[in-house]
Amino acid sequence: MSNLATLFMERQRIRLRYISRLAIMLCTAILLNLTWMQQSYAEQITLNLNNADIEALIKTVSEHTGKNFVIDPRVKGKVTVISAHPMESDEFYQVFLSILEVHGFSTIPSGDVIKVVPDVKAKQGGIPTIDAIGQLLGDQIVTRIIQVKNVTSAQLVPILRPLIPQEGHLAAYPDTNVLIISDRRQNVDRLMKIIKQIDQVSNSSIEVITLQHASAAEVVRILNGLQAPAVKGRKTATKLVADERTNSILISGDPTARLRSRVVIQHLDTPFDNEGNAQVIYLKYANAADLVTVLTGVGDNLDETKQAAGTAAKGKPKLPINIQADEASNALIITAPPDIFRSLQAIIRKLDIRRAQVLVEAVIAEVSYDKAKKLGVQWIIDGTPDGRGPVGIINLGSPAISEVATAAASAASGQGSIPLGPGTSVGFGRFNSNRINFAALIQALESDTTTNILSTPSITTLDNQEAEIVIGQNVPFITGSYSSTGGTSNSVNPFQTVQREDVGLTLKVKPQINEGNSIKLEIEQEISSINQTASTGTSDIVTNKRSIKTVVMVDDGNTIVLGGLIQEDLQQTEEKVPLLGDIPLLGALFRANSTTKVKRTLMLFLRPIVIRDAAVNTQIAGDKYNYFRAQQLKMKQEGIDLMSDEETPLLPPRFGTLAPPFDDIELEPGQ
Repeated sequence: MSNLATLFMERQRIRLRYISRLAIMLCTAILLNLTWMQQSYAEQITLNLNNADIEALIKTVSEHTGKNFVIDPRVKGKVTVISAHPMESDEFYQVFLSILEVHGFSTIPSGDVIKVVPDVKAKQGGIPTIDAIGQLLGDQIVTRIIQVKNVTSAQLVPILRPLIPQEGHLAAYPDTNVLIISDRRQNVDRLMKIIKQIDQVSNSSIEVITLQHASAAEVVRILNGLQAPAVKGRKTATKLVADERTNSILISGDPTARLRSRVVIQHLDTPFDNEGNAQVIYLKYANAADLVTVLTGVGDNLDETKQAAGTAAKGKPKLPINIQADEASNALIITAPPDIFRSLQAIIRKLDIRRAQVLVEAVIAEVSYDKAKKLGVQWIIDGTPDGRGPVGIINLGSPAISEVATAAASAASGQGSIPLGPGTSVGFGRFNSNRINFAALIQALESDTTTNILSTPSITTLDNQEAEIVIGQNVPFITGSYSSTGGTSNSVNPFQTVQREDVGLTLKVKPQINEGNSIKLEIEQEISSINQTASTGTSDIVTNKRSIKTVVMVDDGNTIVLGGLIQEDLQQTEEKVPLLGDIPLLGALFRANSTTKVKRTLMLFLRPIVIRDAAVNTQIAGDKYNYFRAQQLKMKQEGIDLMSDEETPLLPPRFGTLAPPFDDIELEPGQ
């Protein structure tokens, strides 16, 4: 019994020891939990403000969150906040951002500080740029770059603009098809969800339908006429494009609209009941008669190719191809199978286009410089009065000796005079002596002739069309002389044959416009004139001629030099009496010197200008017209000698304002 009681008592002590340890551990846990709850409750904030200053709120937030703030001087106002339960530190900061948004302020993180500024200035500061939704919490202003994949970013701007406040920013960058949004983080997340719903792959695809009988362009014109006109901001159900090369139609749109279009196309793509129907095509620019030869050759070639390929319908007679031109209406009448007719129609559309024109402006500058100097002495000795003296003549660079001798004899007898040439002539001598008479004539001449000829011809012609301009005179040239005897009186009838030639300026040009506005020019230019000096003493007229024939390449509006001529001719002549002319000083009385210098410079410049439309043509014509009218106005204002102002010609105003530098000329009423 005693052993059992001892064992029982020992067990009771052990049990009490465990219970006491467990109680101690439980009390310790309870105390620790109470301490954590007290500390956690101490970190939570219950925010209740009534008309408090916003700077005081920022100070409170800084104390509880440990953040540093820099406040813009424009951040002022009173705030009221009502909170029903305590908030954690992060939740408290998000409530602070919401308070700032309500009052028109934003925060901009900048290193260890946060700047508090008005909303209008926030988007221009260093706001953070995020890459995913929810990367930043709350109402923080952020910038998001959104890549648009299936639609055009510029199309989304007018859709999203009303969803962004005035202080926000929305822009599209078309080069990379992205959107740039600066706004509150929550609004940016909302816009991202909207963009994801819009930026979807369209379920519309493109179908290609190849026609066998009808013309693709004509069918597209009919289908577009059946569609209702597109409402502003809304596209049509389908879009149709004709490929004339393959005679196919490309259709895009939703499946239902494409199905309706396919049904209509199948009904229209049916063969003609009579393939011999003629078609009339009215041309806009090309000449119908010129196209007949080209189209006939192309049509025959297409027909032979069709027969060789075996695509002609079996059992049907071959339809001949017939192409005629109606020059009165400038139209083509074509009879051909439908497939060949479509090919010819496509060729006609490419040939019947407005051809560009080329204005060719030329500048011909010629400078001629002629200078001559002559100095000589002539002597006449007459010993005939006494019958014993000699008779002698020294003729150097003057009229013929026979003329001088005859004139000298007449002068000696008092019945004539000595002929004088141009220049200054000084004569002296003895004329009344009974033994020997003599006379001396000193002649001096200096001439200086300068000629400056500037011609600016211009001509306009079509591309690949030769043009010619002639400015000058039509001069007759004798080609033959004949005489005939006829009649009873045996009279002689002389006659001459004459051929007329143009003498002056001739310009022939054929332009060809190439790729990149470069122009190939085939040029023939000739300058001719009558040489009055050389024609004296000849049987016919002598002409001077300068011509160029070349092919050049020049860009539109650039100037090119075609050719140049620099000619200098120097002639020096000395005539003297042997031995006497070599005597120093006195030898000058028995010499005649002549020096002639001729110098000519000729330069030819050319500039082509491409005229592709009526606007350029009107501008060029207006500039030239106004320039000449301004010259006339200037001449009229300066006045003309021996002529009244009313007799001065004046072009009427036609092309608006005057061209510089004459646009400052004041016009009188009625001008």
